[in-house]
Amino acid sequence: MATPAISTVGLGKQYSGSKVFALNDLNLDIAAGEVYGFLGPNGAGKTTTIRLLMNFIQPSKGGANILGGDVVKDSVAIHKEVGYISGDGGLYPKMTTTQLLKYMTELRPLKRRKALAELIKGFDVSMNIKIRELSRGNRQKVAIAQAFMHEPKVLILDEPTSGLDPLMQEQFYQLVKERKQQGAVVFFSSHNLAEVQKVCDRIGFIREGKLISEQSISEVAATAASTFDLTFVGKAPAGELKRIRHAKVTQHTQSHVTVYLRGDLSPLFRTLAHHQVASINQREINLEEEFLSFYRGDK
Repeated sequence: MATPAISTVGLGKQYSGSKVFALNDLNLDIAAGEVYGFLGPNGAGKTTTIRLLMNFIQPSKGGANILGGDVVKDSVAIHKEVGYISGDGGLYPKMTTTQLLKYMTELRPLKRRKALAELIKGFDVSMNIKIRELSRGNRQKVAIAQAFMHEPKVLILDEPTSGLDPLMQEQFYQLVKERKQQGAVVFFSSHNLAEVQKVCDRIGFIREGKLISEQSISEVAATAASTFDLTFVGKAPAGELKRIRHAKVTQHTQSHVTVYLRGDLSPLFRTLAHHQVASINQREINLEEEFLSFYRGDK
């Protein structure tokens, strides 16, 4: 079995003065060529995880490896193969974008000379302007350019689309797909549920420092609740429908109900067979609602 591109074993962080772990017993295995979305509410431990992977802070327990190297002991070698975007926009504010990108290429030469020019053009990066004078969205475009221009094997991104307009978000998604096809591993935190659905292979949900679920997009869809809008000829059998296991029923009018059902649909259709149904409409599965259930603590 191939060595994971990113792995953590019992990784945890307890900040000085705190009685609780900001991150506790995180176990991850992420393969090369995989896009992994890391989701959770503010304060859940997403940024702490990323800072640990980047060796900006030291773990209180456990450990992590990137490309087979220990993130603490081998951090210098690992950073040569990592593209990183900070969630707090950590760029040099007094530099112009041109100066910053030139400085980054001097620190780590480009594999392809055209790579930076392609990113500048694709994201319409504003050049020769001081970073501090740029809007939030334009600073984020610079951050994307500096993270991707070396075509690294690993991309660790903290809220990478924050501040981008929809057009630039789509440009970013396409860029991620291209890097995935080239074999890079992409690990990114996000609050944008739509983007996770678009680009991720797998998702980890973190809450209060603990990884509470890890699923592929297809698994989320397969376990999602089905929603049916039902109209009956005559009175809707709301009482019977409510007795179906895992069903939630909302009655809108005397003859119209909405049924939310997770799992086996057979009991629903057996019940409907005993009644005169005027119409059945199954809604498209709403993965966003499924994701939000993890945020709210429904799962």
